[in-house]
Parts: sequence; structure tokens; C-alpha cells
Amino acid sequence: MQDRPAIASLDTSLALHKFGVGQPVRRKEDETLLRGKGRYTDDCNLPGQFYAVMVRSPHPHGIIRGIGTEAAKAMPGVCAIYTGADLASAGYAPFSSGLPLKSRDGTPLKQTHHGALPTDKVRFVGEAVAYVVAKTLAQARDAAEAVELDIEPLPAVTDAEAAMQPGAPQLYDHIENNVALDYHFGDTAAVNAAFAAAAHVTTLDIENTRVAAVPMEPRVGLASYDQQNGRYTIQLPTQGVSGNRNTLAKLLGVPTDKVRVLTGQVGGSFGMKNISYPEYICILHAAKTLGRPVKWTDERSTSFLSDSQGRGQQIRAELALDAGGRFLAIRLSGTGNLGAYITGVAPLPLSLNTGKNIGSVYRTPLLSVDIKCVVTNVTLMGAYRGAGRPEANYFLERLIDRAADEMGIDRLTLRKRNFIKPTQMPFTACSGVTYDSGDFAGVFGQALELSDYDGFAKRKKDARKAGKLRGIAVGSYLEVTAPPNPELGKIVFEADGTVRLITGTLDYGQGHATPFAQVLSTFLGVPFERIRLEQGDSDIVHTGNGTGGSRSITASGMAIVEASQKVIAKGKSAAAHLLETAEADIEFTDGRFTVAGTDRSIGIMDLAQRLRGAELPEGVPASLDVDHTTEGVPSAFPNGCHVAEVEIDPDTGVTRVVRYTAVNDFGTVVNPMIVAGQLHGGVAQGIGQALMEKVSYNADGQPITGSLQDYALPRAEDIPLMTVGDHPVPAKTNPLGTKGCGEAGCAGSLATIVNAALDALKDYGVTTLDMPLTPEKVWRAIHEAKAKTAA
Repeated sequence: MQDRPAIASLDTSLALHKFGVGQPVRRKEDETLLRGKGRYTDDCNLPGQFYAVMVRSPHPHGIIRGIGTEAAKAMPGVCAIYTGADLASAGYAPFSSGLPLKSRDGTPLKQTHHGALPTDKVRFVGEAVAYVVAKTLAQARDAAEAVELDIEPLPAVTDAEAAMQPGAPQLYDHIENNVALDYHFGDTAAVNAAFAAAAHVTTLDIENTRVAAVPMEPRVGLASYDQQNGRYTIQLPTQGVSGNRNTLAKLLGVPTDKVRVLTGQVGGSFGMKNISYPEYICILHAAKTLGRPVKWTDERSTSFLSDSQGRGQQIRAELALDAGGRFLAIRLSGTGNLGAYITGVAPLPLSLNTGKNIGSVYRTPLLSVDIKCVVTNVTLMGAYRGAGRPEANYFLERLIDRAADEMGIDRLTLRKRNFIKPTQMPFTACSGVTYDSGDFAGVFGQALELSDYDGFAKRKKDARKAGKLRGIAVGSYLEVTAPPNPELGKIVFEADGTVRLITGTLDYGQGHATPFAQVLSTFLGVPFERIRLEQGDSDIVHTGNGTGGSRSITASGMAIVEASQKVIAKGKSAAAHLLETAEADIEFTDGRFTVAGTDRSIGIMDLAQRLRGAELPEGVPASLDVDHTTEGVPSAFPNGCHVAEVEIDPDTGVTRVVRYTAVNDFGTVVNPMIVAGQLHGGVAQGIGQALMEKVSYNADGQPITGSLQDYALPRAEDIPLMTVGDHPVPAKTNPLGTKGCGEAGCAGSLATIVNAALDALKDYGVTTLDMPLTPEKVWRAIHEAKAKTAA
């Protein structure tokens, strides 16, 4: 893709006005949300609606011998009970992944091809096997408890390594040894040769723990069916209406214009709500067969069982270095746990995305990645904030700290020695991805200064006096954002003087309405307060790839800029007619069309109204409205350097993050206030995974972490005040020069927090610990180290 000019080179004087690009404008929706006036899916109801409740398997693996529904059907208010046989007879397509991933032997990803409800076997605890529809929610719940399940238990396996072993329980006859994808990238022979010739090799076995998304808003669906036109409508919280409409239409076996997806406000997702789930097909089927709207709302306990989860890898990470500490090659091998069924994106974070991001900001020449993606008897795996980006950064930064210690090289020096230099841009990384811009050493230096790295020795000494261990870690990161995909930029000038902006990304907490309006206001000069963003109706958003992979401001921003340029072109033609001059004489600046060299002009808002209903000659546009779809928007490369300091109480093992600094290169920052908020949230999730979160199962495949009583999340008291710095190097591949920021907090925090804890523990000789660093785990490591020393 050819380089595009960044915003600094565009002729606009509006970037500095109070609502322009770069200004910390408060979010438009905050007053609504903070006052409890938001409208989420569970707030929506339709006249005459029924209620659905899922009946879920208590077994992790088993053969379905029968489902007894007679007693439940006779209960008050019950309208229908459906099983897998009912849905199978309706002829719906199976759930599958459309990713073109191949194993090392060239065979495609092995699909699990599962229906909305199973007909033969259950494969994880919490899998829906039937559902009840009743007139009230209470009646549906009561009847669901009366459904009798006859399931013959089978041996279960929850660990990916164990699932590949001879004699392990097999989830599918066609997936040998439970390996659905044997992913490989790189020149194995060249990498092996580099390791053989290396002066030093560092090896780490690392667990990247499985985590639950736990958004504020559980999944919900409100389905209806129009018998006259054969059209389905479903309201649900998602990350993009256009893509979900297409997926649901494929599953239902109908054209896309026969499905409408509506999304209001969304209370978080982190990747989890970006896929279609069986429950949605279930309620759509019920709405059609019963002729009434059907509503289903998940509960927190069943969310833990049925929502897609994230991470989940066992990795051997290796780094080869020469005698001077220069990186020669990286080698990753291990497993990724897919869970029982393959979702639309499931293998991607565990395989390709990990490999695509492992090169980071360093001049490593060679890379090989060998990861087996394995099906097991646990909840399905999906995207989770970063989806391969935090994973890759975690593995590499853990390796670098260990290599520095083993070679006796200062950790900062080792990183500086291997940074890609600005003069080397564009740079093709060992992953095969070409970076267009970046000043990694500059970001690094600013982070050290802003964090007062030089003052750490005194802070460590003070902590020791207080009986605490204190550690510090510095780590860089780089992300490859979502792959190139088209995006919608639609601009409509309304009769009431407002401007509708329609684009295919979707706000599920990021605050799109404000920065998108800033971009439009900057480029068109339309009043910020008159801009209204629409993203949540697939009838209006005909094209789009949703929000994910830190793509929104880059993809929608590019679509808005390109659509604005088309509005200006139409406006020049219309203004030339109204101002009675040649189109070539019309100039546009500050929201006005002006005849060059004169004071004759018309504002864009006035022009839009003048055109409405006017009699115009042929060739003069009747409106300024534009419906534009971009070509594929290239990936960008946000990067940064984070510095974490932790304190550990050696008597209890409690680890706290006490200082956190993050300097980032997000390219052009449209709204620094929103960017800072995104960063804070990502770091908070990183603290959760690093110190307390882990989805766990017992030996029989039963989930241990099935509620918020069992699964620890960070609270406000666990999150330190953060110092945030900006070191922008605008991207060259999109007109705004943006790079994305949504996943940076996770990408930078995992390694820095864990490495900081290990730095604090080094006096005891503790060199490695896997996440989460719970008090029990840290306390045990300290006492085992003490016992070893005493012996």
C-alpha cells in the first residue's frame, strides 16, 4: 500500500480549534452513562415477548442419551422446549471458522463444525443442550430446572499438553490427538543454524494463563421474526453489526438482507462479544416458530461457563544471542488451548498473531514459530484484549531480562543494543511484517526519564527499611494492528441541521462519538455539537469490520477523511453554481467555500440546506451526502515503553504495583484524554492477569472459577496512579497518521509487572514464576528459596 500523507501535511487550520484533532475533548456520552441513562440490550423489550433460559451440561464430556422434557413442558407458562434435534431439523449451518490457517503439512485448520445445540455429545461444562421458552423469566427458569438430562459421562481432558498424549480422551474422531492446527512459521533450518552458532541461548518455559473477559454487561439477545417478509431482527451487544449480520445470515441460511442486527450501548467486550454464539440462533429459531419476540439474558455464573475466554498457552521461548548480546534468532514452540469448539477467530491469537508480533522493536534477523492449537473439554477460546499481541510481548520481554542476567549485561543496555533505528525505516521484521515508522530508542529514553528510573535505588532502600521488597522493570512493546479491511464512512446532512456520521466500527466503551466527531469537524468544519454518530444498525451500516485489533481510529478515521474529501468535491461543484463562478475558482477552508480572491463565500452547513429541494442543472449535486467505503486500511504499529515498580511483602507474598509509567507512540493522537483512559484500562487488565486472574479446572474437568467469588479481578485499590507520556511518530500509511491505542496497556504491562516482581525477588534467587503472582505463589517461592539456601 502506498504511503499516505499524515495530517501534519494536510491543508487545514482547524486542527487547533477546541474541538479539533489533538484536543482533550470530554466524551459526548459520559453524562448519559454516569447518570444511568444508557440503553443496553437488557433495557430493551418488545410487546408480547417470551423469555428463554438455557439448560446447560453439568458434565465436561459425555454422550447425550436422552433429554426429558415432558414434565417441564407441563409447567405453567411454558411455551416450548427445544433441543439439538429441533435445531438440526431446521437445517441451520454449523458454526465454523473462516480463517485460512494451515498446518505445517499444508492441510487446512480442522473444523469442529458444531450446531447451536449438540445432538450427540457434550464437550464442556456449561454447554447449552436445550432451552425453555416461557411467558415469564421465572417460569422459564423453573422449567429449565425440570428438564432431565441423561448424559453418559466420558473421560475429560482440560490441559492442551495432556490432550495430545497417547490415550488421551478424543473430542472428535477427525481431529487426531486433538490437534486442530499444527501452526508453523519461519525457516527452521536457518533458525536452528543460528542457535547452533550462538554464543548464548536463553530458554524459558512460560505459561500464558487463560483468563475470563468478565465485562460489566453480560451477553443478551432479543430476537423477533417478521412472518410477512421472512426477516429476522436481533438486538444484542456486539463489536460490529455488519459482520455479525453476515455471520448470522450464513448460519440461518438466508440472504443478508433478511437479517437485521441492532446494538445499543455495550458494557465492555474485550473481544468476547465479537463472535456469534449458539444462544442467538436458539432465540431466533424460537421467535420464528412461536411468532413472538424472545429474550434471553445471561447471568454472571453462566457467563463464566459459556463466554469465550482468552490467552491459554504453554510456550517454550528461546533467544539466541552473539557474544556482544545482539539478537540472532527467536524460537517459539508449544501449545494453545482452543477449548471444546473453534470460534471464528480462535486459533489466530494463539498462532499467527503471536508470531506476527514477536519481532517487536528489535532487529532480530530470524524467527520460527511452532504452536499446536488443541481442542480440550473447556469453554471455547476467543479474542481477548490484544489477541496475540500481549502474549508475544510477554514472551520476548521475559526472555530479554533473563538473557541479560545470564550474560551479565545490563538489562537496559541489552535492549538499546538491539533497537531498530529510525534511519532503518521502513523495516521488515523477522515476522515478515514491514514497519513504516517509529523511534523506539526515543520512546525508551523518555520512559526512563519520566519514571525517574535513576531514583529507583533510593526507593528500593526506603522499601527495605519498611520491610518490603521492591523491584523495577522496563519493557518495550510493539503491536501489529488488525489486518487491512475496508471500512464505511458515510456522511449525511439532515434537514434539522445535524450531520449523521455512519461507520462500521462500534463503540463498546471506547468513546468513539467524540474523536470521530473531532476528525469530521477538523476536516469539514461542521460544528462538533451537531455531529451524531451511528454504528449500531446493520440496515444503515451496510459495510464494516467492527472494532477490534486497535483498528477503529485508523480504519474509521481514514474512512471519515476520504468521505470528507468527497463531500468537499461535491461542495465545490454546488458552491460554484450558487456563487456563479467556475468550480476551479472555489477554495475550501475552515468550513467555507470561497471564490478565490474575493469575500464571496458560503458555509458548508448553509450550502447543505440550500441544496435541499432546490432545482439544479444537470451535473450539480443535489446534496453533499456521501456513502463511501475505503479500500483495505493498512495495519499500523503502535509501540511504547512501560516501566513498572512493585513492592512485595515477604511475610505474606502480597505484591502491589506502586508506580507505573507508560510512554507510547500512537502516532497522531486525536483525543489525548480518551487515549489515556484506554491505556489505564489496558494496564488494569494487565495487572489482573499478572497478579490474580486465572481460569482453572479440577482434574475431572469441572470449573473451579465459576463466579466472582472464585475468580479475582483487580479493584480500584490495586491500580496505581499512572504517569503517561506521548512520543508520537505519525504513521505514513493512513491520512491521519494514527496507530491505535486500545490494546497497548495489556501489551506493555504483563511483562513489566512480572519482570518487576522477579527483580524484587532476585535476592532470594527466584528467577522465574508464572502468572498469576498470587500471594500464596510468591510466599511459597520465597520460603522454598530460603529453605534451599539454608540447606
